[in-house]
Amino acid sequence: MHLFYQPALSPTDTSGTLTDDDARHATRTLRLGPGEAIAVTNGRGNRFLSVITKADNKQCAFRVETVDTVAPRPFSVRICVAPTKNLDRVEWFVEKAVELGIERISFFFGQHSERRVLKLERIEKIAVAAMKQSLQAWLPQLDEAVPLAQLLKQPADGQRFIAHLPEDGQAPHLFSAAGPAQQYIVLIGPEGDFSAQEVQQAIDAGFQLVTLGPNRLRTETAALSACQSLNLLNVVNLVNL
Repeated sequence: MHLFYQPALSPTDTSGTLTDDDARHATRTLRLGPGEAIAVTNGRGNRFLSVITKADNKQCAFRVETVDTVAPRPFSVRICVAPTKNLDRVEWFVEKAVELGIERISFFFGQHSERRVLKLERIEKIAVAAMKQSLQAWLPQLDEAVPLAQLLKQPADGQRFIAHLPEDGQAPHLFSAAGPAQQYIVLIGPEGDFSAQEVQQAIDAGFQLVTLGPNRLRTETAALSACQSLNLLNVVNLVNL
């Protein structure tokens, strides 16, 4: 069944209309018409199993048959990443992280960042498309880019990590440092890595040094690796319960 996104829907609604983009996709690309079943999510955990009542060049309306609620995961992953110079790499990370499962993506500018401007509009569209592609009911939170110093001052619960291999190589892998069923925050640096000052600032703010393995990874690869390491950790924990 095709999944569409309508953020204005609430669990008590009995009918609705698709957004302009989704309406065009439904009627022109998929050629869906009245009487056909669709699913719609508001990105906040609700999935509306619906039937199309009107479909033309201007509007796609539907009647809600049932509403399912998808519970949040028993853990949450927040990746804080410095945008790469090549924006395509950021977009690739967002798409794949949403497909795999992530609750929040925050962007920051570090001392070695080559990109200093980031507009979220296109990234938000990519996140929505990935949510629909992977048939999920939760849309991750996307945060505007801020300086790293400002990010470190934000209150945060749970386990906090900074992915950076110290010169002496003495740091655990994220998979072994994290505990299951927690709230996680992981800092991923820019192409030029964190400066020594930034690493110390993160440690002073309560972040633990971890590695993502012996290989030097690109920013977007490191961010996705951290996301999947935490997802896998919790899958393994559930299997062993």
